[in-house]
Amino acid sequence: MQSQQIRLCEWEGCQNTGSHRAPKGRGREGEYFLFCLDHVRDYNKSYNYFNGMSDNDVADYQKAAMTGHRPTWKSGINAWSAHAARADARRNQFNADTIDPFNLFPDADGPGRTQQHQRPHRPVRNAERKAFSTLDLTIESTAEDIKARFKLLVKRHHPDSNGGDRSTEDQLRDVIQAYNYLKKAGFC
Repeated sequence: MQSQQIRLCEWEGCQNTGSHRAPKGRGREGEYFLFCLDHVRDYNKSYNYFNGMSDNDVADYQKAAMTGHRPTWKSGINAWSAHAARADARRNQFNADTIDPFNLFPDADGPGRTQQHQRPHRPVRNAERKAFSTLDLTIESTAEDIKARFKLLVKRHHPDSNGGDRSTEDQLRDVIQAYNYLKKAGFC
């Protein structure tokens, strides 16, 4: 028959049975003190895992805790991205050597391809056309053109530049809404 070993509380001067585990601290994970119930309560009240760590170290720990302290990689760093790069190189070589008079490979840019076979721009919706019209621009306008026209129209219709006259305030509101819409749609 095996005899059970009774362990005493590790609190200095205590002779009670140590039946409750308490962590020893950072850097000693998996190691525990054995305390009686009263002393484990006292220990837990004063225990601070982050004691002695700087604010930056605590922030780094919290950030690492989001991934379970497992290593992470930025996109494009791991082996899969190298494999994808090799596949892209092979695909580009195929595209460069391929003549496609019937446009069977719409993404190919090889010999025999003209500008008319290039991928078309995304269709422009009516709201976008209205926004361009409000700014008095064409759909082909660049981001710089849109921004420059917006600044010009804001200066023209703003009450401060018109001596406090608020008669063009509605036009100013339309210009701002049109610019914000084009900005959200990715035109500028």
